[in-house]
Order: sequence, then C-alpha cells, then structure tokens
Amino acid sequence: MADLIFDYDGTVHETLRIYEPAFRNTYGWLVENGYAQPKEISSEEIGHWLGYNSTDMWNSFMPGLDPEIKEKARIMLGEDMAERIESGQGALYPGAEEVLLGLREQGHTLIFLSNCRIHYMERHRRAFRLERFFHRFYCCEEFGFIPKYEIFRRFAPELPGPFIVIGDRFHDIETAAKNGLRSVGCGYGYGTKDELSAADIIINDVKQLPAAVEELLR
Repeated sequence: MADLIFDYDGTVHETLRIYEPAFRNTYGWLVENGYAQPKEISSEEIGHWLGYNSTDMWNSFMPGLDPEIKEKARIMLGEDMAERIESGQGALYPGAEEVLLGLREQGHTLIFLSNCRIHYMERHRRAFRLERFFHRFYCCEEFGFIPKYEIFRRFAPELPGPFIVIGDRFHDIETAAKNGLRSVGCGYGYGTKDELSAADIIINDVKQLPAAVEELLR
C-alpha cells in the first residue's frame, strides 16, 4: 500500500467548467472599468493559470495592475467560482469517483494537496463529499502559501510511505522530484507535456490511475 498525494484541480476536479466563465466575467469587469484592454483569451490560456494559487496567478497574469484592483479581481473570481459550485455546475472527471473509492478500498491512504485557499477546499469538501475519498486535506493557505514540495515535508513524517504524487502541473512533479518520490503525470489536465516530462508515468484518463499506481509499487 502507498500514501497517494493528489493534486485536485485538473487531476480530480474538472475545474475549467467553472473557472473559465468566472475568469471571463472577471476580466470583463476589468475591461469595463478601464483596468484592462479588451483582448481574445483562449480556453488554453485560461487553463494555464489553474494550479497556481490565486495571488500568484494575478501577479503573473497582470503584474502591472494596481494591488488593490488585483485583490478585488481575485475575490470576484473566487466568489463567482463558489457560486457555480454551490449551484451544482462543478464536476469531477468522469470515472474519478470510482477510481478514488477503489484506491481507498484497496488500503491506500489518499491525501488532498492543493494550491488553493481554505474556503475553496472546504466548499469542495462539502459539495463533493470528498471525505469519502481522502484521509487527509492540506492546502497552501494553511502553510502561508509555501510551495507544495515544502508542504509535503511538513506532513511526511506523520506517514509511513511510500509516497506517490499524482497531478497535472509542474508544482506536482516538482514535489516528487525535490523529495525523491515517484509521480504520475495527469496528461488529461491543464499542464503541458514539458511540465509532465519528468513524471514516472503519464496517464491520459483518470481511469488509468489504478494501473499506474500498481506499476509504480512493483
């Protein structure tokens, strides 16, 4: 058995369904109020920002924007996403529920590790009853927004291992690489091939995860 460290957005949760419309609404507000210029933004570009914590995202996406306006935009986008989750617009990837339940039933310890804020994590715990799957929950806000690979070092001594990191972005593969862990790159998420190139195994459907875990534990 293993301790499986899961990213959430783009790995378990099909986040673009709620993130893209919330992003477009927020950017529209920035344009309407003269804080940004109108421009075409592709779904791919919007998906690129998934996996970053929200403060880093706005600092990278619009570095020259007034800090007060950036914070307003960050809150607006987050509240829009929250409303969409509460109204049932969010969804886990097809097959994710069965995969997670199956891995837990096999005796693995499932760990939620996300670059999200506490309110986001708690809202999703309620909406999708995530306790059915995960034994432990960690998010970057609880640790002062330090990188995932450092958060791992905080909780790792409490668990026996071996550890496998599962995720779709460079933050996840970096967590594995910097801590000498094995990893599964989720090619169906929002990361690029380059981001996942150092993963031990790359899967293109969440349903392929059990076989990948089994292979890494041989």
